[in-house]
Amino acid sequence: MPRLFTGLEVPDEVASTLSMIRGGLQGARWIDPENYHVTLRFLGDIDDRTARDVHELLFGVRPRRIRMKIEGLSVFGGDRPRALIATVAPTPELAELQAEHERIVRRAGLPPEGRKFLPHVTLARLRSSSAQSVAHFLSDYGHFRPMSFDPDRFVLYSSRDSVGGGPYVVEEAYPLQ
Repeated sequence: MPRLFTGLEVPDEVASTLSMIRGGLQGARWIDPENYHVTLRFLGDIDDRTARDVHELLFGVRPRRIRMKIEGLSVFGGDRPRALIATVAPTPELAELQAEHERIVRRAGLPPEGRKFLPHVTLARLRSSSAQSVAHFLSDYGHFRPMSFDPDRFVLYSSRDSVGGGPYVVEEAYPLQ
């Protein structure tokens, strides 16, 4: 069974800039820059037939221009930080693309996503990082000049069963422009 998700790739120049903050946070397991992406919909471990159905339905996504803007750093987990992220500005265009992916996945027979869509790029998984050390890291590195890009495609990724962070394989790409 493949473990699949859809997402938007982060261009090399943006990934390179984001990767410059790597290091200096105890307990962080840094994601390799070539695995940076914005997840649109996690599908999970699904059977081959459902994967084929989703793949075919994704070709029906209508192209549109989406402007992505990475604004700063944040963390998931609050007092028990579990992920360091680069925040992506929510836009109506991005929300509609994600909602379309949600409709497609549900049409293919998968259950609805239970979490609210918060666009972001995961930079590190945090295992034993204290809330205080993360707060210091964010105060040192959390404010930077926003970076923008226009993705020209979204992709269907696969990943192996792991603790997260890749490697991710592009199984198929679908045009956005």
